[in-house]
Amino acid sequence: MRPERPETRLAPCARLPRGHRDRHIVHSSVDAFGRAHWLLTEDPPERRGTGPYDALVVTVGDGSHHETHLSAVLPWRPRLEALPDGGFVLAAARAAKNDGRQVQVFDPLGRPTRAFRVGDAIEHLLADRAGDLWVAYFDEGVFGDELSAAGLRRWSVTGEPRWAFSPVPGARWIDDCYALNVTGRTAWACPYAQFPLLEVGPDGVVRVRRNPVRGATAIAVHGERAVFFGGYGDDRDRLVDCRLTETSVEPVAETRLVLPGGALIGRNRTVSRGSRVHVQVEPWTEWYVLDLA
Repeated sequence: MRPERPETRLAPCARLPRGHRDRHIVHSSVDAFGRAHWLLTEDPPERRGTGPYDALVVTVGDGSHHETHLSAVLPWRPRLEALPDGGFVLAAARAAKNDGRQVQVFDPLGRPTRAFRVGDAIEHLLADRAGDLWVAYFDEGVFGDELSAAGLRRWSVTGEPRWAFSPVPGARWIDDCYALNVTGRTAWACPYAQFPLLEVGPDGVVRVRRNPVRGATAIAVHGERAVFFGGYGDDRDRLVDCRLTETSVEPVAETRLVLPGGALIGRNRTVSRGSRVHVQVEPWTEWYVLDLA
């Protein structure tokens, strides 16, 4: 039975302009500066064929929107991430070990500049404010691909490995990285199976906090406060408000996260950025936000 909890309501954040809603939404994301992006194609993947294709990115922020036309796109059903210079990264979540076109980088004019591989089974892909790519992996990659085995890695935008997680006191190897938050040059992660809260500084040093919250898929952090969204079964819309100490996560209150009008969230995508958890639900045309700040 679903636990009875008070409600916390999301706020509207960004909406895909109506003039673009006749296209197929491949993916959508929110970047390090709070701008929302939608990757659109004329046809769904099953009708596009297997060769390179063109796509459109619609960016919404600061009360306006603009378009970037991408040419010769290679990754199939890619994830989208925006770079600080105005360019974009597209990455296929699944990739064979010889797939050198898994990740494709585009300049601000939408022209492809390079392609490389970062490992199979991408769970999260987030660029930081310097343009480095933080990639978190789920278990099929962790246990099946040497590039994914660390569970969490940082790559340059040219495909150079810059950091990879390895066990530290209080945190063993990552089996599956459930949640990832990237803010500034710092990353926060919550991996299966013990779900410690990992804080990875710009220098790669990892701080570990013991965490009793299990199964969360999104995190927001602000000062000494953190909230965890998601969980197993009836906890899938759970929001746990916590206090951070030097060594632990201390739950303070639990609520149920709902849409602005009070409707249940249901199937969703999330992006965690600093003090914010961004949430998107079907039909994927609008982003909502919870902001601790």
